[in-house]
Amino acid sequence: MLPSSNRRVFLRGLACGAAGVALTHRAFAQTGPAPASAPLEVTKLTDNFLLITGAGGNVLAVLGPDGVLLVNGGSADRSQELLKLVAEHSGGKPVQALFNTCWHPQHTGSNEALGKAGVKIIAHENTKLWLGTEIDCGWQKRTYEPHPKAALPNQTFYTGLQKMTFGKEPVEYGYMRQAHTDGDIYVYFPGPNILATGDVVSVGSYPIVDYTTGGWLGGMVEGQKILLNVTNADTRVVPGSGSLLAQTDLEAENQMLVTLKDRLVKLMKQGMGPKEMIAAAPTKDFDQNWGNPELFIELAYRGFWGHVRELGGIV
Repeated sequence: MLPSSNRRVFLRGLACGAAGVALTHRAFAQTGPAPASAPLEVTKLTDNFLLITGAGGNVLAVLGPDGVLLVNGGSADRSQELLKLVAEHSGGKPVQALFNTCWHPQHTGSNEALGKAGVKIIAHENTKLWLGTEIDCGWQKRTYEPHPKAALPNQTFYTGLQKMTFGKEPVEYGYMRQAHTDGDIYVYFPGPNILATGDVVSVGSYPIVDYTTGGWLGGMVEGQKILLNVTNADTRVVPGSGSLLAQTDLEAENQMLVTLKDRLVKLMKQGMGPKEMIAAAPTKDFDQNWGNPELFIELAYRGFWGHVRELGGIV
């Protein structure tokens, strides 16, 4: 096993580039914890697949014969309420496995409680490394402290399609390289044809490209292409937050990001910085559906600097 520092270098080299050092203050505002007064809501996707909203990010609960599998665990301030709700719907069966689709706090808030209970926590190796270190979020003007050992993923992987079975449900999961972060994974359940994407897919607002921890726009485009290869016309897509999507929604978002990446790179090659890019209004034909683009453009620009060699013509 490589030392942590060397593993980080290896994984970043594999993912084609280094990351920047700041995270926007709005990154978690868009997908962060719900107000304390907002009730958790449960949507039954099948007899044993539940979508739980209001806990921070979306939580997918799979009710097995002997226990429960969760994809993401909401935020820490809603964890106790979330786990109580899961127990009520499972007849008191224990959580046996938890997936972290990335390190962000709106998805990893139940790690500590479940880790202390001996639950298998599955994630990409980079997510484990981020959760175990201090993260200085410059734009957010805050520091995320390292999580305790019990909260860290205890089953990680690097690359390749991974498979397991939970009860009678086959489960497939894989890595999306540098996309929203450098530790993004998807989790796919071929039986009911349900795909959990984490925040590589956005709903109703431009996606967050967290270059602080290895994300960049080019990687997000490629990550979504991986998701499109997993889906078909009947797949129900569970994003990191927001409503259920279909394959056509993924296709539309991916085409938008392909277009905007090309436009922003061209502006960067003209010597523009983020303020000049925003003034040039490269997103104007998408803003009606996706909202204010300023944050998206700023983060995309910062992320491009970690990939100037592959983009070419910038320096």
